[in-house]
Amino acid sequence: MNSLNKYIEHTLLKQDAIQEEFVKLFDEAIEYKFLGVCINPVNVEFAKEYLKKSDVKIVTVVGFPLGATKSEVKAYETKSAVEDGADEIDMVINVSMLKDKDYQAVQKDIETVREACRGKILKVILETDLLTKEEIKKACELCINAKADFVKTSTGFVKNGVGAKVEDVELMYNLVSPYGLQVKASGGIRDKQKALEMIKAGAARLGTSSGVVIVQE
Repeated sequence: MNSLNKYIEHTLLKQDAIQEEFVKLFDEAIEYKFLGVCINPVNVEFAKEYLKKSDVKIVTVVGFPLGATKSEVKAYETKSAVEDGADEIDMVINVSMLKDKDYQAVQKDIETVREACRGKILKVILETDLLTKEEIKKACELCINAKADFVKTSTGFVKNGVGAKVEDVELMYNLVSPYGLQVKASGGIRDKQKALEMIKAGAARLGTSSGVVIVQE
């Protein structure tokens, strides 16, 4: 638990973030030896150049934040991000299709991005704030079938959303870990206590913009 920094993907996905903020994010990731940074695709190339002498992984998002783009568009975003230097892809599931029980389409959506990842790690954002427990279970099953590497709780963009909840992380971990998948908790993780709760519940990664606060506590 002392190596909390190695769970953290230091995150900046704000719509209005400026270059100065990204430089600060990257410098903090290097200083605190965070596992990675999580940024929008347009910033990947800059991150790759800036972080080239570090071990910090570059994580980017696809179909973000709604998950409602076509599979081929998500695939193109993914290929482009990998070419720009992304190490890992966090895609948003198509929540509408999941709720409509169009499970074949949801799985195909994930598989299309999986193929476009070219061997890079794929995390699938379920957006747990919008799902029932049964829908979370079904989404995890589809991620297993589609050979994703991680299931992830949230984008952090749902209005009035809670983000990562211990009970959801536990549920996801119990469902996917027997199949070799891991869990990323993201959304609303702003202090050390919450971070530790998520890890105890089974999270192997934490997506947070409060990484510095968490490791300094």
